[in-house]
Amino acid sequence: MKSYRKELWFDTTTRRAFINITTHVNACLKESGIREGLLLVNAMHITASVFINDDESGLHHDMEMWLERLAPEKPHNQYRHNTYEDNADAHLKRSVMGREVVVAITDGKMDFGPWEQIFYGEFDGKRKKRALVKIIGE
Repeated sequence: MKSYRKELWFDTTTRRAFINITTHVNACLKESGIREGLLLVNAMHITASVFINDDESGLHHDMEMWLERLAPEKPHNQYRHNTYEDNADAHLKRSVMGREVVVAITDGKMDFGPWEQIFYGEFDGKRKKRALVKIIGE
């Protein structure tokens, strides 16, 4: 069995962003040489997420609005966590969106359904952060 590991780095200019990383993950899969196995992508920061969904701008807007209603950023004093940092909302948004995705690899390709793409979700950006790609198989 082979194993592959790579970190993907992101530096967003906004506090919140959804970045389609499917192309980057596909490049990792090709680089790994693994044809059958499992691929994991996980956020390595507690205020970021990795998830699978459709790459459609209206949906991304709806997700952003829904998350903001669930855990509004302001006022900052509504959260007990915000005594040191003002990112409690980002922690909550990450909890809803999830930490990682696992995708089956078949014949050297990600086994996706129609429209599925991998996204990095940033909820407390404007600084450098990363996601881990780990692939195991043969």
